[in-house]
Amino acid sequence: MTEYGRGPGSEPWHPEDPLYGDGGWGGQQAHTGQQSPYGGQPQQYPEQQAQQQYADWSNGGQSSYGGGQPSYDQYGHQHPEPQYDQYGNQYDQHQYGQQQYDQQYAPQAQPQQGYDDGGWGGGQPQAHYPADPSDPYGQQTGGYGAEQPDLYGTPEAYPPPEPPTRRRAEPEPQRTDWDPGPDEGEHAFFAGGGDDGDDDAADDGRGDRGDRRARGGGKPKKRRSGCACLVVCLVLGGGVAGIGYFGYQFYQDRFGAAPDFAGDGNGEQVTVTIPKGAGGSTIGQELKRQGVVKSVDAFIAAQQSNPRGKSIQDGVYTLQKEMSAESAVELLLSPKSRSNLIIAEGRRNAAVYELIDKRLGVKAGTTAEVAKSEYKNLGLPEWALNHKNVKDPLEGFLYPSSYSAAKGQKPEDVLKQMVARANEQYEKIGLEEKAEGLGLEGPWELLTAASLVQAEGKTHEDFRKMAEVIYNRLKESNTETNQKLQFDSTFNYLMKQSKIHISESEINSNPDPYNTYYHRGLPPGPIGNPGAEALQAALNPTDDGWIYFVATDGVEKTEFAKTHDEFLKLKDKFDAASGN
Repeated sequence: MTEYGRGPGSEPWHPEDPLYGDGGWGGQQAHTGQQSPYGGQPQQYPEQQAQQQYADWSNGGQSSYGGGQPSYDQYGHQHPEPQYDQYGNQYDQHQYGQQQYDQQYAPQAQPQQGYDDGGWGGGQPQAHYPADPSDPYGQQTGGYGAEQPDLYGTPEAYPPPEPPTRRRAEPEPQRTDWDPGPDEGEHAFFAGGGDDGDDDAADDGRGDRGDRRARGGGKPKKRRSGCACLVVCLVLGGGVAGIGYFGYQFYQDRFGAAPDFAGDGNGEQVTVTIPKGAGGSTIGQELKRQGVVKSVDAFIAAQQSNPRGKSIQDGVYTLQKEMSAESAVELLLSPKSRSNLIIAEGRRNAAVYELIDKRLGVKAGTTAEVAKSEYKNLGLPEWALNHKNVKDPLEGFLYPSSYSAAKGQKPEDVLKQMVARANEQYEKIGLEEKAEGLGLEGPWELLTAASLVQAEGKTHEDFRKMAEVIYNRLKESNTETNQKLQFDSTFNYLMKQSKIHISESEINSNPDPYNTYYHRGLPPGPIGNPGAEALQAALNPTDDGWIYFVATDGVEKTEFAKTHDEFLKLKDKFDAASGN
């Protein structure tokens, strides 16, 4: 029978288990045979007892827990193997089974048939024996056959008992005085460890923290590195210093007065170029770069405090280094400081080149040579290139205005400024788009006509009438002059002169393409640089039928005529005024 009474017992262990098939422990069966004459206690010979007690489990030897030889009494009768509890104590299987039976079925009122160790007892009453106090299973009840409960199958049940030699050791209790060390969470740098940590551990036994605790009886003292503390202090101190510095700078930038020089300068002159359309910030940055003012904010504040501060014009200025911002603003507003090159309306390119040479301090003729060799690289539009018999491709593109030109600059840089300004103005007025509506072949002819208007006219009203004269004489229906312009200004241009009295023989005998007395139509190109008024007049001429004009006083006054007879009267008036 099993530990819980008669029954088939638990399933055998796995075949790979060394105790597979052992019926003496897991699922013991009661040996059928003769009843021992000594109250169920089997009698053994000393040799057998010793063999059962000291059998070797590891090598498959005979064991007192099952699988050993059967025991015999002094009369040769076989006895069942002795059984043991979980503490290794021998107990009486018959007595244990009887105790279980008595406890389970004794309280019932109707008489029950009991079991003896040999089978059914014919209804004879069984003797009751007290339970063994050392037997943990003595008070449990047994089941019958298949109705025996599996007391090890529930999750909360204890594991089945094991032989004493196969019992596992009790787990060690967990330590509650855990203290992290360099190898368990605490960095060696703050635990006093360093390059010599291994040597120290080998010398004084600090490599085994458990042994040291056992000998000292408490937590070991940790050394704190002075170097680590110094590094931490330096890092914190540097951080505080950096925060203080940047905080001061932030305060100065937002709330403090802007840095500024004092006085009108240190006497060292410097040339400063103010670009077109530059605001206070751009001007201040250029002045600071040149060493004129100490800070951009100081200049902006001085410009805003000056009522005329917003009227600073582009150009070249001569200033001094280390000026106060207020003094710099005053000097920029003064004409005395301006070093600009001013190009007047109608000025020919030859005269402009001479002015540039003088302003830049270069050899005479330098700018003219650059213009002749580099004109294609100075920014001319496509429609201004590749025209025949043109004396100067840049003529008409040195737009009348004010330009920055000072010593140290290159001639090509100044010329690029002028060409860029001309392109800007010509695009603004729509020179290229409006030429065809005026009966001209593109913007080049329109620019040439505007240069003639600028050269011959005197006032704004003169410009519009002069433009009409040009367009009327260019018409194929012109029978008065047969499409010849007959302008003295074109002959003077080719002769590089400016004369009022020119003989007819001289004019009529010169075949140069620019001589409009000799050739029909417009000259090959512009003869000067027209200004804004002349350009507008060329785009918007009068429509009164004017075809003749004469400067009757020879200087300021120009009069116009529609017929040849009217022209002759104006000519007599001119001759009388000039004493011819």
